[in-house]
Amino acid sequence: MATARLDYVAPWWTYWLHNFPHFNFSLLSVDSTFKPEDGSYQQSLILLACLGAVGLGFSLLFLGGFLVCLCCCRRNLDEDTKRPNTCCITWVAIITGLIVCSAVGVGFYGNSETNDGVYQLTYSLYNANHTLESINNMVATSRGSVETGVKQHLERLDEIFATKPEYLQALRFMRLMMGNIIRELAALPDISKTKVDLAAVADQTTFAEYYRWLTYLLLLILDLVICLAMCLGMAKHSQFLLITIMGFVLLSLVLSWASLGTGTATAVGVSDFCVSPDKFIVNQTKDFLSADVAHYYLFCSTNLPNPFQQSLTVCQRSLTTMQIQIQGLLQFSVPVFPSAQRDLLGIQRLLNSTEFSVHQLTALLDCRGLHKDYLDALIGVCYDGVEGLLYLSLFSLLAACALSAMLCVIFRLWTLMGSREKEYDDIDEEDPFNPEPRRFSYNPRRSNTHSFCSYISSFGSQASLHPPPQSSSSSTVPPPEYMNQSMLFGSTPRYENVPLIRGGSPPPSYSPSMRTTYLSMTDAQIRHFGTDFQV
Repeated sequence: MATARLDYVAPWWTYWLHNFPHFNFSLLSVDSTFKPEDGSYQQSLILLACLGAVGLGFSLLFLGGFLVCLCCCRRNLDEDTKRPNTCCITWVAIITGLIVCSAVGVGFYGNSETNDGVYQLTYSLYNANHTLESINNMVATSRGSVETGVKQHLERLDEIFATKPEYLQALRFMRLMMGNIIRELAALPDISKTKVDLAAVADQTTFAEYYRWLTYLLLLILDLVICLAMCLGMAKHSQFLLITIMGFVLLSLVLSWASLGTGTATAVGVSDFCVSPDKFIVNQTKDFLSADVAHYYLFCSTNLPNPFQQSLTVCQRSLTTMQIQIQGLLQFSVPVFPSAQRDLLGIQRLLNSTEFSVHQLTALLDCRGLHKDYLDALIGVCYDGVEGLLYLSLFSLLAACALSAMLCVIFRLWTLMGSREKEYDDIDEEDPFNPEPRRFSYNPRRSNTHSFCSYISSFGSQASLHPPPQSSSSSTVPPPEYMNQSMLFGSTPRYENVPLIRGGSPPPSYSPSMRTTYLSMTDAQIRHFGTDFQV
């Protein structure tokens, strides 16, 4: 039963990439047919790779313009505003981080798809190389056994059958059949060059793919580390960390645009091959394979005849004829010439092994095995490989745009942190109106200052303190207003005339009675409290 042949159909994205405009360095249109040895076609791919450099240039111009606007439009913060509003910057940083993380996910998928496609290509190439190597070995073995082994046995039989002309006639007929076998085996195409080319292509592809996969993996990890370090720098408000991140972001930005240009040029070039791979392979193998042989393996159609069928049939018939002749000689000549039995049996063994090799050679030369490897290689390259390159290009584009926005955010955060530090540096440490958390210098005089409130609270409990001398007036002096309020200090917390305890603020305006109390401090009280309250 005949099996249905699998046909190759190029995917739609290869046609889309194949229709990209191709221009050489003179900006002249170039045919998009895959011709890697053509100079104009090489220039068109180089120009496509330069798109990454153009994107990098636009990104740097955008960043330069943003820095100019940031420097020119920078205004001093409002005096009443303690902290600038960074909500917008925070949200932009979050959005860019999410975009970079999403791009990294796309990049991991594209890197895996591309690696799977290249692995399928190299596996098919190695498998086809093994098939071709087996064909070469069988052809060489069959020719060697016929040319050397059978020929030596026939020469010895000529000496044995020298007196029997009818036996010599049979030997001459066997030599004729042996010549047919050698001639038909020699007519088979020499595919040793194909074997060497396939092995070299597979080795070079495996080597290049390993470093390509490793480079993209490191770039993806670098982008993830940048996102994490960005979050850490915003949380720690570290200018040094932000400057370090800025350097890595610039490096990743350059690599992203470079990978975009390289991936785009590679995807377009591979798509040009995938649209018409048969034509390219026929042109590449025309020096050592005929067109009918190449078409037989590339298309493997039932309408195409097997170009090796005639040679294999002649070999099979010649071997069968020689087997018949050997059977006859064994039956009739051995009773007369017993010494001929060993050579006749040796020829029979060689013919049996050669016939087995010819059967295996017929199976290996059939188009279905090599055509399946050919289809697997095309599917791996044109489906998984090109699809992975498209995802990698999308990753590079998203990452480059998000990293450009991230650089703007880092610039803005860095300027805000610098302005905030400058604002802190402008604070007068000796200004008594500064809040205590903002004053980092240590003032020993201020640390030993006793508030007036603590003096009043301890006025009646200190044994060494005596009330101020009474005035000459017979009427009792009413307690000061400040002392009346201080006696209620424990019950009511709101007193505008009470100075702050350990607050560093100046005392409020005192009433005349309060001033009298200050002026009436004795020497013992001054020694106890110091000169902090001396007017």
